[in-house]
Amino acid sequence: MQKRKSINDIAKDLNVAISTVSAVLNGKAEERRISTGMTKKVLEYAEKIGYQPNMIARSLRTGKSNIIGMLVEDISDPFFASIARLVEKNAALHNYKLFYSSTENNASKAKGLIRAFRDQQVDAYIIAPTPGIEKEIQLLLNEKAPLVLFDRFFPNIPTNNIVVDNFGGALNATNHLLKNGYKNIAFITLRSKQKQMTDRLEGYIEAVNQQLKPAYINQIDYLFSEEILQEKIEQYINKNPQLDAIFFATNYLAISGLRALKKIGLKIPNEVAVLGFDDNTHFNLFTPSITSVAQPIEKISEEIVRVLIKNIQHNISESDRENVVLQTELIVRESSVKL
Repeated sequence: MQKRKSINDIAKDLNVAISTVSAVLNGKAEERRISTGMTKKVLEYAEKIGYQPNMIARSLRTGKSNIIGMLVEDISDPFFASIARLVEKNAALHNYKLFYSSTENNASKAKGLIRAFRDQQVDAYIIAPTPGIEKEIQLLLNEKAPLVLFDRFFPNIPTNNIVVDNFGGALNATNHLLKNGYKNIAFITLRSKQKQMTDRLEGYIEAVNQQLKPAYINQIDYLFSEEILQEKIEQYINKNPQLDAIFFATNYLAISGLRALKKIGLKIPNEVAVLGFDDNTHFNLFTPSITSVAQPIEKISEEIVRVLIKNIQHNISESDRENVVLQTELIVRESSVKL
């Protein structure tokens, strides 16, 4: 494999000063009073050899990499994929590139990725944090690194947070099922202490308690495969034949739940209603279509970039950090209304 050409190599090939090549390639030819002919010569040669700048070296020179590091739970999840795509688009308007990776809700992996981003000298961080990385988040804050947490956050750490009203969204969704005549509503969720998951659980509990209805809660480990998730949901439904509605706390739990219900043979919505938190691009195509609590993905993405760019451009104090709470939307479809 041919060695990548550096600024030093270009200067040697053209028999000109390294400072001249550097000035041209960094857009400072006019400032350094480099002739039009020399500028053209350097640029044409750089294009000819396919010159690519060393981003780490550039960041050492300028103190900026124009790269944002983003960590999500699972980039294949429709929610996180949509957020990342829109954040990438909005960040590009400010001349920033986005590097993103999945933590798989694993604290050890998340810590390693944060270290890797720091080694790459990214300018800022966007993180959907997993439990167990509190020290790493605090270290970034101590280093005054521009940082935004989204989807969930650590209540005891003063960070910029972009979240939705998970409690209110779950409360409203559960009340919708109750108003449509469903009385034995299960809440199938993850065994998790993450803020967004505990808020959704508390919203469900508040709604059934207000109406003096029984609470049916099934908490499942995050690391289970899709097959085991489906099996666990099947077992729970079979053990609780009195259930007439199921509220799934995430869209992928809803997908596994729909497979389980199909296998069991229960008809939606007359025998059992279904509702999911987080909309899925295909939920409106199902038969019957699936009711869901939708998060404002475009607004979340816009707010992430707005707050982060503000943090990059200004030295934000702890008291100026923002906690943005956005509202969800209940999209009522066929799966939660009795025919």
